[in-house]
Amino acid sequence: MPFYIRAGKSLPVTCTEVVVRLRQPPTMYHGLDLEANYCRFRISPDVAIAIGANLVAAETETQSQTAEMLGTRLPRAGEMDAYERVLGDAMHGDATLFAREDYVEEAWRIVDPALKAGTPVYEYEPGTWGPKEVDSRVSPPGGWQNPAMRMP
Repeated sequence: MPFYIRAGKSLPVTCTEVVVRLRQPPTMYHGLDLEANYCRFRISPDVAIAIGANLVAAETETQSQTAEMLGTRLPRAGEMDAYERVLGDAMHGDATLFAREDYVEEAWRIVDPALKAGTPVYEYEPGTWGPKEVDSRVSPPGGWQNPAMRMP
């Protein structure tokens, strides 16, 4: 199963989101082009899960539309965000959320050869979804699904 990761600095939205696109569903209606159903999981800045599915329009059996069912949990008043929590733990001497030195060394052992491989770096304007060269080289089937700041 292929998976695609897009990360960058100064993108239009700061969030951590996983979208699982399922195979295009079969249809019993001739000429009906259905979109792939999906599950979307967001863990930052808010916590949410969404399931998107095709529906056949009630008034006609030759058109479909996508509906999304959304469950979300927004931060409560006074609740610490991730940075506040990790800084608080550091000030209290709690190392639970911090990586051990042997883990960091092993991660660098794995990543360092990739960094030294000479992968090209493309610049892009702040506030955009990244360099156009990436879209022409790597794109998931159906294209990238750009997240909105907050899930509706």
